[in-house]
Amino acid sequence: MHHAYEESNKQLAVITGASSGIGLELAKEFADHDFNLVIAAEDNGIHAVVPQLQALGVDVVAVQANLATLEGNEKLYQAAKAVKRLPDVLVVNAGIGVHGDFVRDNSLEEHLDLVHLNVLSPVILIKKFGRDMLEAGKGKILFTSSIASLMPGTCMATYNASKAFIESFAEAVREELKDTGISVTTLLPGATETNFFIRAHMEDTAVGSGKKDDPADVAFDGFKALMEGKDHVVGGSFMNSVQATMSKVLPDVVKAKMHKSKAKSQHSRHH
Repeated sequence: MHHAYEESNKQLAVITGASSGIGLELAKEFADHDFNLVIAAEDNGIHAVVPQLQALGVDVVAVQANLATLEGNEKLYQAAKAVKRLPDVLVVNAGIGVHGDFVRDNSLEEHLDLVHLNVLSPVILIKKFGRDMLEAGKGKILFTSSIASLMPGTCMATYNASKAFIESFAEAVREELKDTGISVTTLLPGATETNFFIRAHMEDTAVGSGKKDDPADVAFDGFKALMEGKDHVVGGSFMNSVQATMSKVLPDVVKAKMHKSKAKSQHSRHH
């Protein structure tokens, strides 16, 4: 783990999935606004990003932990507690995608990993940090969801379902925590230029090879909405907002077909 904190009056943000992509850009955004950071990711890239964040004039604790496990989430929670300041902000951003026909492709393990990271980890972290925030009577929580949460994910069945879980979970927790001083915001990015598509083996899909948003723009939208206490924001380009609006009015069966055309591999084994 990197660098113990000195006592500081700076606010503290805890961010998961912060070694690259939207998570790293969110970390930069908070550092730019003078927040000290506790950042987590499974890969050792989490240690590599520490110097660039410290260069923005803040303290950084990097936690390498597998948040798809109970132990990994506990490790992050204990590392944040060791800072001796209640986090002002919790950003639940870590997530992975698995691409393919659910029954025919991929191993069950890959899908269970996805469910553990995308669903189990947020549930654990909100329970643990949420209790502390409730006791203090203040705090802000930001979920990175996806516009994928608004439609069934043909060829991305567990991913879209995991984001639909987060969307529903965030809405409920927001309502429960109304008037407690804790705000809950959901960021819904569309396709963003990160490692997501490479890790999900989606480079040859329409969405994977198409134009994507800059993660820094998406992070800016998320940070701003969180600070304003908004309930949700569609991050990135105008087309994402159009898609999000359309998703609210189209029946799921139509959306599942639309999603297939974007997410299925151009060289798919299954036609």
